[in-house]
Amino acid sequence: MGQLVYAVSPPFDFDDRVLSHVKIVVGAKLRRKESFYLGWTVPSAKGSGRIAIWISPSIPLQFRFRSAAPGEINRVWIRAMELSAMGEGGMLVIDEDDAEEYVRQHA
Repeated sequence: MGQLVYAVSPPFDFDDRVLSHVKIVVGAKLRRKESFYLGWTVPSAKGSGRIAIWISPSIPLQFRFRSAAPGEINRVWIRAMELSAMGEGGMLVIDEDDAEEYVRQHA
């Protein structure tokens, strides 16, 4: 279980595999000096709901991984999150199982 450490808020927990993919998309947007919302749903086991945070090049951000190995990257999953980031609501952390359908509907 990795963590997204954002500014002064408590860390947000993500599976390392999810966090690896989020890091790639967020990094690409920040390299282009783009600010955006990053949002995800909270599973019912952790209280339910949604979280959205404003990501900006001027706000400190860390990605902490539990595992030393980066793991395999799913390019379709990356593309799905890139496409979501182009929308009004900002970038969504999409489930890997839903990525192919998301790309098909939004490409």
